[in-house]
Amino acid sequence: MAKLPVSPERLIEQFGPHKNYPSPEGYAGRDEPDKVVKTHCCFCGMQCGIQLLVKNNQIVGFEPWEEFPFNQGRLCPKGVQRYLQNNHPDRLLHPLERVEGEGFRPVAWDKAMDRTASEIRRIQQKYGPHSFAMLSGVSLTNEKSYLVGKFARVALKTKNLDYNGRLCMVSAGAGNKKAFGLDRASNNFTDLVHAEVIIICGTNVSETFPTLTHWIWQARDNGAKLIVVDPRLTPIARTADLHLPIRPGRDSALYGAILHQLVENDWLDHEFIDNCTSGFDKSIEAIKGYDLDWAERTTGIEKEKIRLAAEMWGKAKTSFLLHARGIEHQSKGVENVSACINLVLATGRIGKPYCGYATITGQGNGQGGREHGHKCDQLPGNRDIENMEHRQYISQVWDVPEPEIPRKGLTAYEILEAIHRGEIKGLLSICFNPLVSLPNSNMVREALEKLEFYACIDFFLNETARHADIVLAGSLHEEEDGTVTTAEGRVVRIRECITPPGEAKTDTSILLELAKRLGEEKRFTYPDNEAIFNELRVASKGGTADYFGITYEKIEKNMGVFWPCPSLDHPGTPRLWEDRQFKTDDKKAHFQPVAYREPGEITDAEYPIILTTGRVVSQYLSGTQTRRIGKLVDQYPEPLLEIHPNLAAKYNIRDRDLVRVVTRRGAAEFPAQLVETIREDTIFIPYHWPGRKSANQLTSGHLDPISKIPEFKVCAARLEPVGRQAPPASQIDAYASA
Repeated sequence: MAKLPVSPERLIEQFGPHKNYPSPEGYAGRDEPDKVVKTHCCFCGMQCGIQLLVKNNQIVGFEPWEEFPFNQGRLCPKGVQRYLQNNHPDRLLHPLERVEGEGFRPVAWDKAMDRTASEIRRIQQKYGPHSFAMLSGVSLTNEKSYLVGKFARVALKTKNLDYNGRLCMVSAGAGNKKAFGLDRASNNFTDLVHAEVIIICGTNVSETFPTLTHWIWQARDNGAKLIVVDPRLTPIARTADLHLPIRPGRDSALYGAILHQLVENDWLDHEFIDNCTSGFDKSIEAIKGYDLDWAERTTGIEKEKIRLAAEMWGKAKTSFLLHARGIEHQSKGVENVSACINLVLATGRIGKPYCGYATITGQGNGQGGREHGHKCDQLPGNRDIENMEHRQYISQVWDVPEPEIPRKGLTAYEILEAIHRGEIKGLLSICFNPLVSLPNSNMVREALEKLEFYACIDFFLNETARHADIVLAGSLHEEEDGTVTTAEGRVVRIRECITPPGEAKTDTSILLELAKRLGEEKRFTYPDNEAIFNELRVASKGGTADYFGITYEKIEKNMGVFWPCPSLDHPGTPRLWEDRQFKTDDKKAHFQPVAYREPGEITDAEYPIILTTGRVVSQYLSGTQTRRIGKLVDQYPEPLLEIHPNLAAKYNIRDRDLVRVVTRRGAAEFPAQLVETIREDTIFIPYHWPGRKSANQLTSGHLDPISKIPEFKVCAARLEPVGRQAPPASQIDAYASA
């Protein structure tokens, strides 16, 4: 019999309503803090510096950290209010066990750990070691990411480990490694300041990475031209010199056409191409015939705008190209990334001042979290799990025989598919909410109900955890020491400010205790988190993501160190490729031939409209944290269906009319928001909400063949007006439809 999730009504009955409870005295009534701790925001890949104020082992406020070189004290709405989750009444204070028909009840740690370990052993003895899988979050520190990778391979002994960076940065990582042999932004963001032209591809910077806009505005003050590629006229696009409103899923066609124009007009750096790259001729052959007329028909962008973009980019002396999920959340994500890199290589503007290329990391430790081993195909230092030399090195660091390290496993979405097929019977997750984050959420829900055992480590009871048998109360960002790596490649310190409340434990201590109960205590004994980092340093030594020369002391002294940093006397590497020696076998940067192909799903008579998804300024990922912060909920309390007035008129849709959006996976209702800032053939829904409000009920499971990232940004849909208005936003409960 399938296990049913614990309902939100039952949770409210057991644990109280989901609300913030601000102090009645307000800021004026606050006592002086016991200490002020310099650390970093827990949200996006910018990892802005912040000072947290601590009183009686609670975070009571924040102050700007103006000396930190990236954000210089600036914070976005999420950063300003991040501390409010710390004392939230929803916080898990002790482990929970599911009692069918009753919900969750507190359970002693010994019993929770014993049951988890015994269920792991039972399932693996009955079905084999790989029948138990693990899913991890990429907002964890580098130390925890490293520990998860080692835990899954050495203690859990499974190959089926992956992480929610599979929904974020993997296409960028694959494209970077193909071109450069290394996966990191080529420059720190200060190089933006004197770039003559900046191209921003598929990233709503002003809302999703607001503190990055400071560096773009500085460039604009210095005369930089800005080109924005996006199907929506986002806030950053409204300020652009040129906005290219691309039809979703046609990105590689656009960048191929721009490259075609660079060749036609000889806006090329021949010396760089000849001496520092390979594969140029094959890349040109792949875009033969990509003239402006073809590009206009394919991309939906006026051909004169495409020509102008090519001219602006081609004639510039300095430039910077940035991209994010808009081009990566596709079944062609790696191809899109490669097509962007081809533009950078063709003009030779990389590895020198004010010239660069960067993928904007979306999650809190999206950069470091994809480097140290909790990906299905990866070992620490961004090593390849199938490479014998890499395996032998890590086996020595871990003190395990090389054959005992599992081989490549399934990716995140594939793990859920395998659960659905009955091939994987047990699951352990940490800080991952796949029921909201993964596409085709109805399939994900069915898969979770089929598990024989599921244990979850988290600090809030997210939507996926409601399907768990055991919930292990873990730690917030500020409750453990560690490091994270910013979108620039700067390794920074996360400082323990407080200890976990109640009976909650640190994530690290939970993993170490589980390893002990699985018989691997000797390989998982660390006096503190710095000892884990020091082992990570050794494990990464000689890898493409080399942290060996980075220490806690060095980070503290310099407010961060850029990797690669191969030795203790090395200063770190803020700008890559200045020596023109790339990390490929031939030391050259590699052009990748990219021939345009259609998205995994295209529109037709039954589903004539393109649905795309994304973020809004006040929410973050699956909303587990931000939907519990009242002011952020007030700013954007529910997902809205952005639709152009001309498209709305065809269906007689008015503002805040409820509209049923139907795709091949399912249907859901959303209030319409009529905006002139979106293409007339496209609708947009943010994805931060669960249940009946989840955009991922609709999105497809088409995967990129290389990165296995899902195609969140493109699917075919139809609209069915419901015939009534949505209630006022002021009446919306962020959890009402969970």
